[in-house]
Amino acid sequence: MDHSAYLTGLRLIATGAGVTVAISLCAIAIGFAIALPVCAANMSGSRIARFLGHFYVSFFRGVPLLVLLLLIYYLLPFVGLELPSFAAAALGLGVCTAAYQAENLRGGFLIIPAGQREAALAFSYSRYQSWRHILLPQAIRAAMPMMVNEMIAILKASSLVSVVGVADMTRVAQNIVARDVQPLLWYPAIAFIYLAINLTLAHFSHRSVGRLRRSRPEFRL
Repeated sequence: MDHSAYLTGLRLIATGAGVTVAISLCAIAIGFAIALPVCAANMSGSRIARFLGHFYVSFFRGVPLLVLLLLIYYLLPFVGLELPSFAAAALGLGVCTAAYQAENLRGGFLIIPAGQREAALAFSYSRYQSWRHILLPQAIRAAMPMMVNEMIAILKASSLVSVVGVADMTRVAQNIVARDVQPLLWYPAIAFIYLAINLTLAHFSHRSVGRLRRSRPEFRL
């Protein structure tokens, strides 16, 4: 392989890496937005709400992600909703990670001492105000290590979006290998990039958790 083809491949891989990070961040944001009401439903006093919350978590944790991506990609046009491949893939990843994020948040809420809920009510906070301003920020801090682990898991799982036509890093590498027939060059390269991104996330996670433990000793995990 000549020098120019190698440089072109690197540029394509870099572009694909940007798509991988972007779709992972979109999926995490979508998942968090869904996880909040799902977590609230799981902790609700209503049996119907708890049933719906548990059903959501069980369903999206039980269905393989690849099957879910294919289902969303082909089902949405069938019901008249046309989405670009990127949006459909981000939605598929998002609804999947929401089930895990909801359980992570629920674990964070369970760590919070019950006395804080009672104190909030004693200061005339409504249930929503105490949940929004007092309990939720603490639950997010307590669940931070698990949330970062989920981010890493989603970034790795994002390699599956290539099956629905998204030009992520894995799909780009597959195209380059089909052209150059150099699998032992390009697949280790993207493996190294995935590893570098995940190690960076893990590093910042450990630093954040360390600061959290020093500033909030009640949240030692």
